[in-house]
Amino acid sequence: MTCVWYIGQTIRPCSPGPRLGVDTQEMKTRALDPLTPKLSYRAVRTARLYEQIVEQVEDSILKGALKPGDQLPPERDLAQRFGVSRTAVREAVKALREKGLVEAYTGRGTFVTNGTSQAIRQSLNLIIKISQQEGTLHLAELRRILEPEIVALAAPRIEEQLIATMRESVESMDRSIRTHDPEGYIEADLDFHLALAEAAGNPLILALIDSIVELLRDQRSRIFKIDGGPERGQYHHKRILKAIEAHDAKAARGAMQAHLEQVWQDSSTSLRGRSRPKPTA
Repeated sequence: MTCVWYIGQTIRPCSPGPRLGVDTQEMKTRALDPLTPKLSYRAVRTARLYEQIVEQVEDSILKGALKPGDQLPPERDLAQRFGVSRTAVREAVKALREKGLVEAYTGRGTFVTNGTSQAIRQSLNLIIKISQQEGTLHLAELRRILEPEIVALAAPRIEEQLIATMRESVESMDRSIRTHDPEGYIEADLDFHLALAEAAGNPLILALIDSIVELLRDQRSRIFKIDGGPERGQYHHKRILKAIEAHDAKAARGAMQAHLEQVWQDSSTSLRGRSRPKPTA
């Protein structure tokens, strides 16, 4: 599958962007080959130059010429091609970030994002920040509504590659519990649930789960600090994995419901600031 740059009048091939839910560190950046024809741009000559830059880049994104994962040229190159100062380019990139159309990563460049996920992420993060206590429980409640049906869709559809990802995630979480590595546990936990969202085969589901990744990361961080929280989570993860390996939608739904009941209880405990005893498996 190919995509093209189209800003101004020049068209050339580019590589496809990554799937949603894939770690941005794994994103393959497209190096700008100095031997290929340079992109051409319309010169901009208004009082607010950056707005015309935004308009041209946004137009390319909306038309599908620029796709999620595509890398924008460096700031200096963009300034030369648009015929503006680097300050105008920085303002344009800032505006595109605020619209949720691009994301900048220090040392790696600026990439086109999935605008839908970014916009949802910003809105949900704001809701949680405004009312942190209620927001944490609202997130747990949302998961109780969505994820049992997601896993039920995933069970008959999942491919072996994603099952392997889930197995690796479970092993990584076990290892992180033994070494008391909260970051390792949290990232593996996220990978486990993102694999299920991808296996469901519905891009809207994957976009929605991807949009709440940061909220999920914060929730898992809180639960990891609860006495027995990670161990309880692992008990349920292994039940979910067993059902998925059997492609049993009913068992997977039930296992996920039990897991999210545990998440609800541990989230409530984290807000009260006291730990719960470990349940018997």
